[in-house]
Amino acid sequence: MISTAQFNTELDIIIANAIREDIGDGDHSSLACIPDTATGKAKLLVKDVGIIAGVALAKLVFLYVDKALKVETLINDGEEVKHGDIVFYVSGSAQSILKAERLVLNAMQRMSAIATKTKYFVDLLEGTKTKILDTRKTTPGIRALEKWAVKIGGGENHRFALYDMIMLKDNHIDFAGGIEKAIEKTKNYLQTTKKDLKIIVEARNLHEVQQILDAQGVYRILLDNFNYEDTKTAVHLIGSKSLTESSGGITEETIRSYAECGVDFISSGALTHSVHNMDLSLKAV
Repeated sequence: MISTAQFNTELDIIIANAIREDIGDGDHSSLACIPDTATGKAKLLVKDVGIIAGVALAKLVFLYVDKALKVETLINDGEEVKHGDIVFYVSGSAQSILKAERLVLNAMQRMSAIATKTKYFVDLLEGTKTKILDTRKTTPGIRALEKWAVKIGGGENHRFALYDMIMLKDNHIDFAGGIEKAIEKTKNYLQTTKKDLKIIVEARNLHEVQQILDAQGVYRILLDNFNYEDTKTAVHLIGSKSLTESSGGITEETIRSYAECGVDFISSGALTHSVHNMDLSLKAV
């Protein structure tokens, strides 16, 4: 996984680019009618139900726009919220608050939706050993925010990108000439480059599971689009030789049944690509 320093760098890039995109050469609406000496206070109002996420990010945004802005937090990331709740107050320059407003809302609405959906999936798995994973099916440019939201909702992050883990999927295997060759070449590559990266290999059937086990040295085996019976068989076959992950078309109706097959992880792109933003607003007080 990426380091804290790398993650913070991603956040810095996201915030700087989003502010650039939104403000350009100036917030002329505010500049036109609000004196630069005017101060004010606003509240982050919840008009929905779910898990709040992005409070810590909002503080970073406000700090980036104006280091003099003050935030009073009432509800923290990961807590349940309902209609009418106030998450925080922000006070200081009125112009600065308005510059930060849309980025704070856009980010928190999406992050809260992802955290809420993740928490729902986590609750569906309660009592099993299975953990829910996100994927790389994220919005280009804001992956760090969406994966952060998954963690806030109680889920686990899969690899962050192509550079922090080896994941041999069907196309890699086919282009490489089969599972045995793909894994052998990968091990040689890691030895040559002296990179310490975990290896995950996708299996499309039980025969491929056995091929992966025969090759040895694989951190996790991805059981892609397996049915329940084959998943149970694969888990028994793999035992403690590798960790197991189920993926492919798993829904809220089927996720519990896959967990009960004994897999260590279930990955779901739906955590990040199929959510409806939480309704939040920033109102002057």
